[in-house]
Amino acid sequence: MGESLNYLVAPQRLSRADFVVRAYRPGDGERLAEAVNASYAHLKTFMPWARPQQSVEESEGRCRDFAGRYLSSTDFVLGIWSPDETRLLGGTGFHLREGGLELRNAEIGMWIRGDAAYRGLGSAVLRALLAWGFGEWPWLRLAWRCSGANGASQRVAEKAGMLKEGVLRSHSVDPDGSRRDTVCYAALRGEWKDPAAA
Repeated sequence: MGESLNYLVAPQRLSRADFVVRAYRPGDGERLAEAVNASYAHLKTFMPWARPQQSVEESEGRCRDFAGRYLSSTDFVLGIWSPDETRLLGGTGFHLREGGLELRNAEIGMWIRGDAAYRGLGSAVLRALLAWGFGEWPWLRLAWRCSGANGASQRVAEKAGMLKEGVLRSHSVDPDGSRRDTVCYAALRGEWKDPAAA
């Protein structure tokens, strides 16, 4: 792991009994539009990209953009799918927000559609991503950041065994324009242990 890393042939798919996490592909736009539109009221508070009545064409463009960035190793956006991959349950990814690929750091982001939220899916997906990220991926540090007002997101990180590193006060702006604190969590390769395996 000491060699320089400037391109990654990234894993494409992770399968678990209750969900599949995979890279977006051309043709996924209709399912992305359905999931975001059905969940707009749930997402709008903390997800600045969520807008009402997102068109299939717009969503398809986003899926193709995600796929292109995945192939170019500039961002790794993933969909969370039902086991048969017919329904999009949310989105996640390994984002290079802490520096370039060569640092082997990524930030995990996540959203869960409204009718699948508060049932343990987010915690299960995050644990799976941490295990996958420290297994098949080259990550040495995985981070999670969320609004100080988003208690559910903070609980997801804590249930997944991530350590709270601190709070960045008045750090960002929520979609409604109000300033907010950002709570920072992280896990390190060789240190993180899956709490579900204990």
